[in-house]
Amino acid sequence: MNIDTLIHARWILPVEPAGTLLENAAIAIHDGRIVELLDTNQAQEKYTPATTLHLAEHVLLPGLINSHGHAAMSLMRGLADDMPLMTWLQEHIWPAEQRWISADFVYDGSLLACAEMLRGGVTCFNDMYFFPEETARAVEHAGMRATIGLIVVDFPSAWAQDADEYLRKGIELHDQLRNNPLITTAFAPHAPYTVSDQPLSHIATYAEELDIPIHMHVHEISDEVKQAVEKTGQRPLARLQQLGLLSPRLLAVHMTQLTEEEIALCATTGVHVVHCPESNLKLASGFCQVQRLLRNGVNVALGTDGAASNNDLNMFGEMRTAALLAKGVAGDASAVPAETALRMATINAARALGLDEETGSLETGKAADMIAVRLTEIETEPVYNPLSQLVYATGRDKVTDVWVAGRHLLKDRVLTTLDTTEIVAKARLWRDRILQVE
Repeated sequence: MNIDTLIHARWILPVEPAGTLLENAAIAIHDGRIVELLDTNQAQEKYTPATTLHLAEHVLLPGLINSHGHAAMSLMRGLADDMPLMTWLQEHIWPAEQRWISADFVYDGSLLACAEMLRGGVTCFNDMYFFPEETARAVEHAGMRATIGLIVVDFPSAWAQDADEYLRKGIELHDQLRNNPLITTAFAPHAPYTVSDQPLSHIATYAEELDIPIHMHVHEISDEVKQAVEKTGQRPLARLQQLGLLSPRLLAVHMTQLTEEEIALCATTGVHVVHCPESNLKLASGFCQVQRLLRNGVNVALGTDGAASNNDLNMFGEMRTAALLAKGVAGDASAVPAETALRMATINAARALGLDEETGSLETGKAADMIAVRLTEIETEPVYNPLSQLVYATGRDKVTDVWVAGRHLLKDRVLTTLDTTEIVAKARLWRDRILQVE
């Protein structure tokens, strides 16, 4: 059988079925999709590929999915560090955004983020930011997969003046992108404290009509919950339930302030939780009760948040931090084992975004969104368990190759669709402009 690509690898870790590890195996790819996973000798007899790769030192696995971020904010990496969330937002980030946010800023920042994520094995990300059409343009340039957030806030920005305009422009962008094979959309109301009841009710209705997710910061810090109770008499999650937002459409990001009743509520309503451990730690936002959520049947995905608060888009780092932090928070060394951490960064994330039929695991018929990680260097030898090495010992620098829908976007550590020299030069130009004013 003639196919486009046949990749032989020392190990293939498909994620689904759970607990599966293939040794000395191959993956056949044609027209951007996975045809079969099989023994390497059988593959050589069965397929005639246009391209053959031998990755004798590598594990091949699904591309990682960054379930929450603000790609353009990569241009604010390191702009304001070592301060609590609301000080960071109100005194530094929001003023900088008011001054600098533009179509060019978002495009250049999103390209920088795409380059960083691809080099770190991320094939898909879920974004929330102003000028989302520019992030979509950057994603198309890079050749990645993404869910573009149709942002909504009550206050004006360079992109829209009020919630109605945010919604109108967001729906227009959804219509423009609806046939894009690599880009989907989600409503992205920023947070309960920045979006009022009426637009949230509209979002609940529109999300059902358009059949797309809702992506929102929820219960991020204790002060958010405290102020909501003082202002409305309700905790934010209860308010969202009353407005009809708690459903399998909702990706609730951070969720560091949860009661046992709220965890049960997330389980019964099908809400997905997006855990951002490193951003939460850096901003001292609190601890997400990941193990309790998982035990209650809540789907938990993993994200980095933006590079302005992390300060990187390193999903290998997030997997390791998520696994270690969960053990400390739960007081249980078996909490969030390596396999669970990897699932949070792959199939759980795909499920939260409604993309699990397309990506998140290496299965016949799915898109060939894959990464190759070298495990035969000083930092990762000896290899007893490739899965454990990926989570506890490997860094993103060991990612050598990345494919999205069968397209080779990172080839032996070199990006094939993006000009790194130009991306870095533009990032430095933005730094110089911002520094002149700051």
